[in-house]
Amino acid sequence: MSSSISRLALSSSLALTAALLPTAGAAQQTPLSAQESDPRVMGWMQGFPPPADKIITQPDSVYFSFPKLRWSVCHLREFLPTEEISRGTGAPVPLPYPSPSVFADERAKIDALTFMPIGGTTPMTWEQSLYANYTDGILVLHKGKVVYERYFGCLDEGGKHAAMSMTKSVTGLLAQILVAEGKLDETKRVRDIIPEIGDSAFASATIRQVMDMTTGVKYSENYSDPNADIWLYSKAASPLPKPAGYSGPDGYWEYLQRVQPEGKHGDAFHYKTINSDMLGWIISRVSGKSVTDLASERLWQRMGAEQDAYQTVDGKGVPFAGGGISAGLRDLGRLGQLMLNKGEINGERLFPAEVTEHIAKGGDPAKFAGFPTIPGGSYTSQWWVFHNKHGAYAARGVHGQTIYVDPTAEMVLVRFASFPAAQNGRIDPTSLPAYQALAEYLMTKD
Repeated sequence: MSSSISRLALSSSLALTAALLPTAGAAQQTPLSAQESDPRVMGWMQGFPPPADKIITQPDSVYFSFPKLRWSVCHLREFLPTEEISRGTGAPVPLPYPSPSVFADERAKIDALTFMPIGGTTPMTWEQSLYANYTDGILVLHKGKVVYERYFGCLDEGGKHAAMSMTKSVTGLLAQILVAEGKLDETKRVRDIIPEIGDSAFASATIRQVMDMTTGVKYSENYSDPNADIWLYSKAASPLPKPAGYSGPDGYWEYLQRVQPEGKHGDAFHYKTINSDMLGWIISRVSGKSVTDLASERLWQRMGAEQDAYQTVDGKGVPFAGGGISAGLRDLGRLGQLMLNKGEINGERLFPAEVTEHIAKGGDPAKFAGFPTIPGGSYTSQWWVFHNKHGAYAARGVHGQTIYVDPTAEMVLVRFASFPAAQNGRIDPTSLPAYQALAEYLMTKD
């Protein structure tokens, strides 16, 4: 295995997860279709033992390259150390469903919905879009009730799937909760809370600039450049033993202490994963809890989750706040419903309404550029805001992960996917118009 491909495999699960950015080697010129690359069809890890050519391992296999990726996204803790996000010991609160006959009828109607892809000339059905986007699982709630749910590939009702950079939105949500509760001052500088940051470029940034990714920090996520910062970050974060002679930083936080300046804080939005890990350090220091324990305490234990989630960690046990969560589809549906309900779920208020009101309002569109499938969009508190006619906003992750919240339609959509290419700009044209078509359809319902 070449060193560049090896780095890609490691980085994809540790520090890649950057939405709308290119990934070297992640897609083939003519990739297998969703049906052809289904892990069950491919035969990955089937049998006792599986055939030698069907085994996916770490680190001697490119487990995050397509089509192996389609199995690996449901099995990250088999490759990397993780920390649990506990749902606690209470009983889960079931999601409400219609009767089986009504549910089946509604699925058929939704599958038949049509829309025009961005830049397309031929209409596509909703069901066709699921295969075009290599969907592994999709859940739709309307007015708090599940109206659509399907599983494909490596995922089933009891499985967990990599959330990728949707993790950032969990981190950002926790930070925004602390801000709303007066426990985190967003006007403070990073050095005021993390003095160990020293002379790092992060030191003079405000907490809000970190939350909104408007920091002026040097960090390249150009995966085709073997000298890009992403590879140095991956080496630092790797939980595997460091190679002989390695003298670089050890772990996420040591890397953050060495980040150099580039540009001016507050000038523009720059999607850089290191902001999320800086934010994870900040909220852990302020709360006295790891991001995994805080997510468990403030979200998973209180929202009626039915499964524990888990999060990858670096060699020092620090959770990957920028992309390490794996979770169940329905539990991320609960998280989306919690956002739609402005902090309430199951009759309980988990955080102030101003938390989601701030996120839904969005950041400054004038600072947001370079994302042609999200024209006029913005980014705040680690959430993507579309500023469309429905006021939609989303958590997003590479290879097609999303929690899409549409307040106007009272719709929450969660999708897990394993699209061959990482960048969401490749999948948005057959995703965003599909979401809008579904929202408009649901608005015709009672």
